[in-house]
Amino acid sequence: MKKRITVLPGDGIGPEVTAEAVKVLEAIATRYNHEFIFSFGLIGASAIDIIGNPFPKETSKLCKEADAILLGAIGDPKYDNDPTAVVRPEQGLLALRKELDLYANIRPVTCYDSLLGKVPIKAEIAKGVDFVVMRELTGGIYFGKKGKDKDGESAFDTCTYSKAEISRITELSYSLAEKRNKKITVIDKANVLETSRLWRKTVMEIAQNYPDVLTEFMYVDNAAMQIILNPKQFDVILTENMFGDILTDEASVIGGSLGLLPSASIGTNHAMYEPVHGSYPQAAGKNIANPIGAILSAAMMLEMSFDLSLESSLVKRAVEEAIEKGCLTKELQDVHPSSTKEVGDFISSFVLNEMCECV
Repeated sequence: MKKRITVLPGDGIGPEVTAEAVKVLEAIATRYNHEFIFSFGLIGASAIDIIGNPFPKETSKLCKEADAILLGAIGDPKYDNDPTAVVRPEQGLLALRKELDLYANIRPVTCYDSLLGKVPIKAEIAKGVDFVVMRELTGGIYFGKKGKDKDGESAFDTCTYSKAEISRITELSYSLAEKRNKKITVIDKANVLETSRLWRKTVMEIAQNYPDVLTEFMYVDNAAMQIILNPKQFDVILTENMFGDILTDEASVIGGSLGLLPSASIGTNHAMYEPVHGSYPQAAGKNIANPIGAILSAAMMLEMSFDLSLESSLVKRAVEEAIEKGCLTKELQDVHPSSTKEVGDFISSFVLNEMCECV
């Protein structure tokens, strides 16, 4: 198989973790006789620093020509700490999502048994957690009309959703739920927000076409509590853009580290894969960042964009082996932690040398 992959290393630890994900993809290509052609582009603060644009036209072209996109991370403190900055790194990511119409963000949340001691909630609550958050990605308050008055004393951000935007991610979510445990929890704030009431109305109409899937509704404030109190009750969570952004970061603690979680952003014609974590600038260049989220994002790419389930399963097994053997960076391994590169080397070596086929 021959596939073109555009890599956007981005900012902070992004270049380090994407390098390890590329290394693992190269190992997969070697073992299974695939050809992955990598192209590299600028995005975020690194693009602003070089050409003044967080999403350059050349990067857009590379993304549109690719069979899949691998993103590292976006963000830089010099912009985070300057509320007056007109051009910001995050504008590049939002522009990419909008231009490629990446409307569905898929974020699996898994707890590994060997990491239960690292989870800040009770082990019996975290053990066995396995759910997926489906976050709508191109609508809502992040993309609505925004502004401020002339004296800067008031500002507004408008949250807008259309039935079409809600319908397409809802259909995708029900398709996923049918392959899992046949349960969807829709998270909203329908007692207050008109957009949430439109979400409920639209989901209820579509739910009639999936009678074998249990549909539940939950207010976002209660959901924030339930994710910690009883996360095993969830199978597929469906929610809007901002709620999904917040809740998935909360859910990341169940796995023990934000650095473990992958994600996929899916559109009709394009797909992008990225770890859930941010740019973590404090760790940039120190070879201490956890590359597993990026590597598992590459595994999602293999399965979802390339239909290479066997190869994806092998990467996941290699990650599990690294976790079980304690080949982990310092936020998960207090004694003799591994470096970013060492974790990537372990996982790519397992991919190349493991003799048992994964099913």
